[in-house]
Amino acid sequence: MLQEKSLSDVEDGFAVPQGPGQAETTGGSPVVGVAGVSSTPLNSPQVSDAEQTIENIKVYLHEKELWKKFHEAGTEMIITKAGRRMFPSYKVKVTGMNPKTKYILLIDIVPADDHRYKFCDNKWMVAGKAEPAMPGRLYVHPDSPATGTHWMRQLVSFQKLKLTNNHLDPFGHIILNSMHKYQPRLHIVKADENNAFGSKNTAFCTHVFPETSFISVTSYQNHKITQLKIENNPFAKGFRGSDDTDLRVARLQ
Repeated sequence: MLQEKSLSDVEDGFAVPQGPGQAETTGGSPVVGVAGVSSTPLNSPQVSDAEQTIENIKVYLHEKELWKKFHEAGTEMIITKAGRRMFPSYKVKVTGMNPKTKYILLIDIVPADDHRYKFCDNKWMVAGKAEPAMPGRLYVHPDSPATGTHWMRQLVSFQKLKLTNNHLDPFGHIILNSMHKYQPRLHIVKADENNAFGSKNTAFCTHVFPETSFISVTSYQNHKITQLKIENNPFAKGFRGSDDTDLRVARLQ
């Protein structure tokens, strides 16, 4: 089972890994995604059941300063029925892996709290209790499983990951509720002899970057976020100066 990761365990420049364990939801039952791996809210209780075995792995967030700019403005990510990619894109540099060992890299996106939000008076405010979370899904990097040499050779990009508000989505996109705050989590799992994972004894580590948290929306609420997307998203640069900027950039990312 993939374990809960505390934001307080994050050091400057990289996220500190956390060892294997079992996480449950506040209701006491894990929300199962793929191969028995649970995807649970950040404030869930956790129980450690094994000693950390891949503690040498470090993960560095690519374009950290750009993520910080968005975070300071209050990052918003568009969700659609068909699925929408994230911007900024989630990319990382990984070090400390065993070059010959095979690893599986995957992401889940969990509720950051139990609130529903609204954008009022040019800021995000709590609007009530969160809607029930959808069953957790995992996005497994398509190169998985691969050796440590492969993962450490270049940036690991999760830019093909898509977010949706379609509760019946058949494509494996991450299902989110609009106007809720979420936190992406990166999990690195040591592949077993069958190039798979799922055993409770599987070695893994979890990495969380607080600056990648976001509020899911169906259209941008904060004009600062719209402007940041236009300035930094290469697919949105053609819409600078347009009177219809907000609508068009929302269709892009």
